[in-house]
Amino acid sequence: MPDPDLVSRALARNLKRLRAERGHTLDALAARSGVSRGMIVQIEQGRTNPSVATVVRLGDALGVSIATLLDYEEGPDVRIIPGDQAVPLWTGVSGGTGTLLHGIEAPGPLELWEWRMEPGEEYSSEPHPAGTVEIVRVDEGELTLVHDGAGRPVPAGSTVSFDAAYAHVYRNAGDRVLRLTMVVSVPPPR
Repeated sequence: MPDPDLVSRALARNLKRLRAERGHTLDALAARSGVSRGMIVQIEQGRTNPSVATVVRLGDALGVSIATLLDYEEGPDVRIIPGDQAVPLWTGVSGGTGTLLHGIEAPGPLELWEWRMEPGEEYSSEPHPAGTVEIVRVDEGELTLVHDGAGRPVPAGSTVSFDAAYAHVYRNAGDRVLRLTMVVSVPPPR
């Protein structure tokens, strides 16, 4: 696992750089993202560890993936991310994790995630920008996917795709570990 300070510094540096490249003031980025100006300042100064939802909103407003915001290495055309360098971004109350394995811009953000959720854990996601699609493969256990208010069981070995512009929840309602592999595709900014 990468040093949390390294990730925090990378987020601060990349957020500031991307905001400047796009010509956004702090107030403009706050308005576009729904993240307060004060929070953006704290992130750019490396003084806070924002939630996944906050990082997602900032990435969406800037038209980049979470991986781009957290990229602590400027790499060549081929990038290999060692397993111990993957960035865990969500931790459940019972020890589950949501880990960003890799991400690219192609032409919009494209992210690969690995999730492990203990029994009783859930993650609620805000709606993503229109056109965002998620594909989830249930590797172990059973996922209860709540999409636009309706719950759907997705057993191990199944893959589900859905329009992520609606609120959605990943829930482990079972009595054993749930493991997921997820791809998130966000359209390029307009």
